[in-house]
Amino acid sequence: MIDLSGKVVLVTGTDGPIGSGIAERFLDAGASVVRHRGREDGDLRTAAQRVVDDAFTRHGRLDAVVNNAGIQPVEPLPDMTAAQWQSVMDTNLMAPFAVTQAAVRHLPPGGSVTHIASIEGRHPAPGHAHYAASKAGLIMHARAAALEYGPRGVRVNTVSPGLIARQGIEEQWPEGVARWRAAAPLGRLGTPSDVGDACVFLASDMARWITGHDLVVDGGVTARPTW
Repeated sequence: MIDLSGKVVLVTGTDGPIGSGIAERFLDAGASVVRHRGREDGDLRTAAQRVVDDAFTRHGRLDAVVNNAGIQPVEPLPDMTAAQWQSVMDTNLMAPFAVTQAAVRHLPPGGSVTHIASIEGRHPAPGHAHYAASKAGLIMHARAAALEYGPRGVRVNTVSPGLIARQGIEEQWPEGVARWRAAAPLGRLGTPSDVGDACVFLASDMARWITGHDLVVDGGVTARPTW
């Protein structure tokens, strides 16, 4: 087990199963976890600064951030409105940008930022044009941030999950779950802990020379040929 005792980690979006699972794995590793739930009102950059500053003030330090908060609505691209597109971009891309910019002011050398992206950042699904585009942007933001924040000793990476189990998914989408299991070499859906363990690794000293990387956590499904 990786030991993060004495470290303070901010995790956004902990009101959902993936965010909660990430927070739990950091707690298991000994870290102090600041959980952020829901969306902040007002200007995103101001809200992000407040969230980060509150975490730092409460603990006197901040060692890692996981930008997990996100939304995944379904809307066919021909029918998508500009407002629907912008809402996804604000939550999935603008907010992580703002949180990262605010957090780097507090992160020490050796600190890290991890964005939760998606395999849809490289493999879009129907009805998810705005979601896929936001996650592709998030992967590139992490690479650009790794380049510019590296001289400060701060690492920035992404974790791209595949299909993660949640309550009711078997009943809500039986055909999709069956297709996923058939396509995934490891033969199962992911769990929030699978994503959390990847985040704990990237925040640890074991990943001290890893930055600008997209760690895919999908049971091997993207290794499957599509032709």
